[in-house]
Amino acid sequence: MQRLIQIRTYQLAPGTLLTFHRAFVDAAVPLLRAAGHDVVSFGPSLHKEDAYYLIRAYDDLADLNAQQDAFYGSPEWRQGPREAVLAVIQQYLDAVLWLSPEAINDLRRRNAGAAGTPG
Repeated sequence: MQRLIQIRTYQLAPGTLLTFHRAFVDAAVPLLRAAGHDVVSFGPSLHKEDAYYLIRAYDDLADLNAQQDAFYGSPEWRQGPREAVLAVIQQYLDAVLWLSPEAINDLRRRNAGAAGTPG
C-alpha cells in the first residue's frame, strides 16, 4: 500500500544550523514521534550550508492534515521547542508524493546517518 510522504525543507538563518539541529534532535523529533508521526528521515541537507530537511510518512492527505493540526496545536509543541525551532527558520517548503513502503524504507536506511551532528 502506497503512503504519502511529505518532504519539508528549511532555509535557516546563516550560522544557526547547529542550534536548529540540537533543538530538532533533542526536542522536536521526540515530540513528533510521541505524537505518532512516522519520521522517516531528517538532518542537514547535503547541498546547502544552512538548509535542513524533514521527511514524514502518512496514510493519505487527510491523515497528514489531521496529525499536523493536532501536533502543531498541542501544548507540548507550543510550550516546548516551538520558539527555539521557529526562531531560526527563514522559510520552508513542503512537497508531498506517494511512495511504496519499500521506497520509504530505503529512504530510512540510506539516510540513517543524516540525523547525526552536522559537520
